[in-house]
Amino acid sequence: MNGTPIGRSWIVMMRNGVTAIDWGGGQFQDTISGDFFMAVESDVSHRAGNVDLDLLSRIGRVDGYDEVNVYFVGLPELPFKTTL
Repeated sequence: MNGTPIGRSWIVMMRNGVTAIDWGGGQFQDTISGDFFMAVESDVSHRAGNVDLDLLSRIGRVDGYDEVNVYFVGLPELPFKTTL
């Protein structure tokens, strides 16, 4: 499969219906728009299942998935602040 592999356990469904990547520390990324947002764990409904991942595959956001990873196409990079 092609794309950026992201651990399947990090792909979540938010209570508002957004499929997101949980980057930790309250930082999430919308898997469709690529936008980053802050949320708390109680905003997470559940881990994304096959039905959720199949939708992302049909709309071209993921190349595929297996038991361990989801392979995302064209994800923006996580913005990091550097300190000197």
